[in-house]
Amino acid sequence: MNNVLMIFIDGVGIGKEDYQHNPFFKLGFKTFSKHFGEIPSLKNPFLSSDEKFLKPIDANLGVPGLPQSGTGQVSIFCGVNAAKQIGFHFGPFPHSQTIETIRELNIFKEFIKRKKKVFFANAYPKIFFDYIKQGKSRLSVTSKSCLLNGMKLSTSTDVWKSRALTAEITNERWNKRLNYKLRIITPEGAAKRLLRLASKHHFTLYEFFLTDHLGHGRIVDEFETVHNNLDRFLLEILNSMNGKQTTLVICSDHGNYEDLSVKGHTNNPALFITSGKNAEKIANAVNDLSQIKSAILKYCL
Repeated sequence: MNNVLMIFIDGVGIGKEDYQHNPFFKLGFKTFSKHFGEIPSLKNPFLSSDEKFLKPIDANLGVPGLPQSGTGQVSIFCGVNAAKQIGFHFGPFPHSQTIETIRELNIFKEFIKRKKKVFFANAYPKIFFDYIKQGKSRLSVTSKSCLLNGMKLSTSTDVWKSRALTAEITNERWNKRLNYKLRIITPEGAAKRLLRLASKHHFTLYEFFLTDHLGHGRIVDEFETVHNNLDRFLLEILNSMNGKQTTLVICSDHGNYEDLSVKGHTNNPALFITSGKNAEKIANAVNDLSQIKSAILKYCL
């Protein structure tokens, strides 16, 4: 089965070559250095090697102000310029004016309409399902897309049975903060699990959001652990993926993490990486957030 694995990483742009405020330079990032030969920067943002392509893409979308997660993620997963649609950048959750756009145009639905198997690899803890049962509706674009499609969201049981991943990769934070007793897995083990799950579906999405938390100055006591876990996870994905069968798309919605001199978003271009089957065609077709979905559908269906 030819398949697409999409890894969304919240709040990661391409920034300056700054060894004080850019964690990729300060701490290093083997995913970049081993697969692309160097760390991307505003001076050198286009990198490629062996059917792997890294580039900057526009997150500002022709709208003044700082890009935000709500409109950025609707733009990515629905293939529209959501900021222009409502007239401004909005987040962290999707604006009410974009809910019908999510319902009708989300990328899961596009694959489902074509009789393709889709999977959202993130599991959610009980506290999340309790939140939904209370009638709360402030949800991320990804979870709302699933619910509007009637897709079942994975639980802690799915994590325990190796059928899903927690959003923090290793399960440690669920154990420490939510009192679960899940088996701790390595970032490499999580990457192999995700690749295995992706091999069974035509389209698989995994979301990682702790980078945006770090960029906002939260969970700073976990900074190096989160950074290194993400690096090891992505490195193993690129090391172990079957490039003849799998198309890998790694993307973000706006800058933040790459510039810790501010505790907010940036106007830097968002990070975009493709690898494997049709990677170059997709990379060439995408210049801003709103073009990601259409490029995946054009070259992977």
